Amino acid sequence: MVMEKYDQQRGEERIDEYPRFSPQDLRRREGTILAARLCINAAMTAPVAGGVAQVQAALVYGQEELEGVARKMEELAYTNERWKRRFLNEAVMVRESDAVIFLGDYRAHETPLDAMCGMCGAEKGCAFFYERRETKDGLVDVTDKRSKTPIKGPLCSARVNDLGYVMASAVWMAQTLLVDARPFMSVGLAGMKLGYCDKSAMVVGIPMASIAKNPFQDIGIDYHLINMEKMIDNTRKNAVVIRQTGSGIHFDYRTQYPKAEKEVDNG
Repeated sequence: MVMEKYDQQRGEERIDEYPRFSPQDLRRREGTILAARLCINAAMTAPVAGGVAQVQAALVYGQEELEGVARKMEELAYTNERWKRRFLNEAVMVRESDAVIFLGDYRAHETPLDAMCGMCGAEKGCAFFYERRETKDGLVDVTDKRSKTPIKGPLCSARVNDLGYVMASAVWMAQTLLVDARPFMSVGLAGMKLGYCDKSAMVVGIPMASIAKNPFQDIGIDYHLINMEKMIDNTRKNAVVIRQTGSGIHFDYRTQYPKAEKEVDNG
């Protein structure tokens, strides 16, 4: 009876990276999602000034969820001409990824380090920050979300610097686990607009993937137009057109195959 219990722990699984979002592809993606959770753990334990909690993280995966991030990036691409090509190209990379990690710092705009370090470049130390923020009794009011810039400043530079350690720890873990990952400002900005890491003033997005070719490197020109998904779809279109016209209209494969020529005996 005891052995029968353990006999249930058996089975078979097919794992492949294509077709996308097929059962075998979803099993492959599951490994990336597990790796992403470990990357978040690494980010949470990254060295930060004062050793005080300040990291906010979100994990996004799934066909509709990744598509939502990519579409928000494409929307943002047309708000700034200098961003356009980069954001459009990187939106395709999000579609090709297995999961996206968002990492933010929720103290950079609300509770600065108060070390008078001058990292923000101001002669008055932390006064540079407080004079440009709404405060009461030393507390910063962050309820006004209006901003003419993508990131509402000023931010505590020490906290922003800490976010760099946080991001690097996550990417280091991805490298250790042999999972492709790359941090993007464009992905992080889209995540902020979609409400991921909602308490943070600055967010970095890290797409991750476990496929044969790193999807975040070696892309072609106009990648938002010339990529694998677009090429496969175009091939499907061409196959249908050739099927209708390439062999003649109303070709009947049962009766209309040309007869083989008889071999000529040259003696």
